[in-house]
Amino acid sequence: MAPSFSDIVEEARLSARALLDYGDSFFNPTVRLGVTGLSRAGKTVFITALIHGLTRGGRFPVFEPYASGRIAGARLAPQPDDAVPRFDYENHVRTLIEQRRWPNSTTDISELRLVIDYQRQNGADRTLTIDIVDYPGEWLLDLPLLNRSFEQWSAESLALSREGPRATLAAPWHAHLKALQPESRENEQATLAAARLFTDYLRACRDERFAMSLLPPGRFLMPGNLAGSPALTFAPLDVPIDGAAPDGSLWAMMRRRYEAYKDVVVRPFFRDHFARLDRQIVLVDALAAFNAGPEALHDLEAALAGILDCFRIGRSTILSSLFRPRIDRILFAATKADHLHHSSHDRLEAVLRRAAAKAADRAEYAGAAIDVVALSAVRATREAMVTRGREKLPSILGTPAPGEAANGEAFDGETEVATFPGDLPADPEELFKGGFRGLSSMPSDSADFRFLRFRPPLLERTGKDEPALPHIRLDRALQFLIGDRLQ
Repeated sequence: MAPSFSDIVEEARLSARALLDYGDSFFNPTVRLGVTGLSRAGKTVFITALIHGLTRGGRFPVFEPYASGRIAGARLAPQPDDAVPRFDYENHVRTLIEQRRWPNSTTDISELRLVIDYQRQNGADRTLTIDIVDYPGEWLLDLPLLNRSFEQWSAESLALSREGPRATLAAPWHAHLKALQPESRENEQATLAAARLFTDYLRACRDERFAMSLLPPGRFLMPGNLAGSPALTFAPLDVPIDGAAPDGSLWAMMRRRYEAYKDVVVRPFFRDHFARLDRQIVLVDALAAFNAGPEALHDLEAALAGILDCFRIGRSTILSSLFRPRIDRILFAATKADHLHHSSHDRLEAVLRRAAAKAADRAEYAGAAIDVVALSAVRATREAMVTRGREKLPSILGTPAPGEAANGEAFDGETEVATFPGDLPADPEELFKGGFRGLSSMPSDSADFRFLRFRPPLLERTGKDEPALPHIRLDRALQFLIGDRLQ
């Protein structure tokens, strides 16, 4: 689509903001680190563990500036953006350690500033500021809407909703859609019903039995203070991609509200937050896709490609920093590695690398550095070998969350159990060929994988200091994301 006048104005505003940020960063070196991921991927836990480890002394042997002793200390500083909520780090730490509960999921954008005092490799003392920006991954999947008309989005959404398990979940919405006449007079009640049924369909797709990832518009599932507003009250229509909506029609009404959604929700997020990022980590709950089945894994692959298409990526230069900031490092992280025996960690990483391969190739061609890691920001389990008959199975020990169930047994949230979640194949292509069974097509006891949710670990406090949070490869993530800025 050719750039409109509003797009040109938007680019000018972005360039002006980039100049401002560059001036600030010239005197106070700053990295804006975006942390995102789709629902239940562990964004809040990742940020909390990162800050906790750097400020109170974690175990980070792979994070070179920390392991070599060049980092003198890290501290929190006042929130930099007055219009953005502060990331509630202190409460999240208490929830993890004292209550042994996982913090609530991210439903809005938040930010926190971390200042690191360090010594350069040449011996000079320096300070690096890390502005951590936490935002829902569902918002990221909205960005492609900026380049799509209502008719294009409708066609894509309808085509997707007619595939695989989505078709069954979309049946009530599809039935209502057949009764709508796009060229008829605009009708508020018909629009409200369509939006409600479309949202119900999106919500059903996100259920753990299906674990679908491509679910725009993101705000439909987390509306916040926009709940019930016209900007969130529309739905796809079965209309021609190149068609023209008659004035005063239902079609024109839906299109107008779709454009309002982009103006009110998507553009401000892109302009004020997303376009200013320097580094990005995308957290991925691949285990949820294994639980659900092959359709969820292919949906995740498509979502990752869509996510990377949103980024302004490339090698960062002085000119790009001045006028068109770019993300020059992106890390894809498969979370909850502690739900697998360590013998499968590299295999989990290989699956994510395969899922993100197409997107990563394009990013590397543009000059951005890309990496993939399997990690657990807070390790909730321990490992053990369990004997079953003559066979020894590499298993994990942990306390399942209340309400979790496996093999007909419901867990109370207090009892530690040993579980064998299943081995990932050595060749990730086996999974992408659909050679496994998931919750979307059969009961949990018959699925090939069953990954339970575990409570945070019980930690022993020594003295007045908070205990260190155990992790898997969090230090490797830090080394990739900011290690080069601390040389």
